Amino acid sequence: WWDDLWLNESFATWASVLCQSQATEYTGAWTTFATVEKAWAYRQDQLPSTHPIACDIPDVQAVEVNFDGITYAKGASVLRQLVAYVGLEEFLAGLRLYFTRHAWGNATLADLLAALEQASGRDLSGWSAQWLETTGLNTLRPEFTVDGDGAFSSFAVLQSGARPGADERRTHRLAVGVYDSPANRSDRALVRTHRVELDVSEGRTEVPELIGVPAGQLVLVNDDDLTYCTMRLDEKSLATLVDRIGDITESLPRSLCWSAAWEMTREAEFTARDFVAVVLAGLPAETEVGVVQRLLAQAQVALSSYADPVWASEDGWPRFASTLMNLVSAADPGSDHQLALVNALTTSLLGKPELDALAGWLAGDGVPEALAVDTDLRWRLLQALAAHDVVDEDEIAAEQDRDATATGRRQAERTRALLPTAAGKERAWQRAMRDDELPNAISEAIIGGFSHPAQKQLLVPYLDRYFAEIADVWDRRTSERAQSCVVGLFPSWVVEQRCVDAASTWLEAAEHPPALRRLISEGRAGVVRALAARAFDTGSS
Repeated sequence: WWDDLWLNESFATWASVLCQSQATEYTGAWTTFATVEKAWAYRQDQLPSTHPIACDIPDVQAVEVNFDGITYAKGASVLRQLVAYVGLEEFLAGLRLYFTRHAWGNATLADLLAALEQASGRDLSGWSAQWLETTGLNTLRPEFTVDGDGAFSSFAVLQSGARPGADERRTHRLAVGVYDSPANRSDRALVRTHRVELDVSEGRTEVPELIGVPAGQLVLVNDDDLTYCTMRLDEKSLATLVDRIGDITESLPRSLCWSAAWEMTREAEFTARDFVAVVLAGLPAETEVGVVQRLLAQAQVALSSYADPVWASEDGWPRFASTLMNLVSAADPGSDHQLALVNALTTSLLGKPELDALAGWLAGDGVPEALAVDTDLRWRLLQALAAHDVVDEDEIAAEQDRDATATGRRQAERTRALLPTAAGKERAWQRAMRDDELPNAISEAIIGGFSHPAQKQLLVPYLDRYFAEIADVWDRRTSERAQSCVVGLFPSWVVEQRCVDAASTWLEAAEHPPALRRLISEGRAGVVRALAARAFDTGSS
């Protein structure tokens, strides 16, 4: 029964987004899904621990680690692809048939697919094998030529084999969208001028419907985000993304461009510094707050792990922080966007101007218009100051007295863990790794405050200690409690080959539980990816 865990979680994820987009004021739900949930799925599916959506679940530990981006976000993405393949109304009719036919009984995935086949007339005999029993992502990209009049003279969609996986190609129901600035508009808006929907199943699929169509400024081969893939842009479209992403009027194609840029950054095909520059330039035009939050977090990862550290320290972080300060001032007073920008500031590497401003906001001086400096934001501001050694234990204790709640205690523990002293880090480490009686919430708060972009050198000694101690933590605690330490304290702040080597040595040295090995191998893979992206960014300077 647990082997179909994915269907329960994936269906709930897909259905919730569908309902949000069609029955609530959150009509941009698919935009947030494309930027947030799918980014989670892509990351999980590119790890060495990737697994098929439908996989064997032999024990409880396997259940716990498989509540992941594949079970939820990839599964929901694949269901969305299935809906595109059979049609939404046909899909819903198939569901009604399935629920009626199997009411008060048990059913299998085969029963569901049979009902969908009957309702849609589509052959789904190979769908499960293609989508549920394989791993990895196909990469889709356009290949075209343009004639002297600026129209397509040839157009094809290229599909790579799934990676990581067995190089499988899948059948994708997708849309190709062409975007341009129409001559009858006075602004620079980029809007969709042509759309073709088709099935792509081979390595190369011709699209004759686009012959003679004006080539425009931007081509998206997964327009409307119907399928699960990574998308690449042609050279002209990439230049449009860099220079004009804010001119794309609709949020979903804009989100697909953001996703393509981020995946190219992670694959060392687009420099981290260019990604950060595009984010800073495009943020003012971004309408979806969920997308804003994700872009800010991705830019922070790019600066902290993917960029040349010298450039990040001397140019990247200062530019990021000062731009965010300007955007806070320009944001609609009291808006969610304003708060998202402030929250990102509180978790960034800051200079004296930003720290002085945050200290002022905490004291009630110079607060941006309509920004509510409530209890939660006070803690965030204090944590930013603590991470940069601007406040000490006395001020943390005073804030805890001000917020004498369980939440206040958790926030105080996180703030103390952020203090950039050797003694403070040692105390946090001992409590997180050795104190098995700590409540889960307190332990997670300490782990959340242990590392910060401003403190990487201070944390280097914990590389070796992590690998010396982590197996014992796993043995002493339940897997759920141990996971927070394994993942949250993995020394990803050491973006160096020695971190990869230490993880490899640990994995090779002894027999460890499969669930623990999986988490360590995922951490190692993240550092390997960061090293490649950093080398690419450094080489571009």
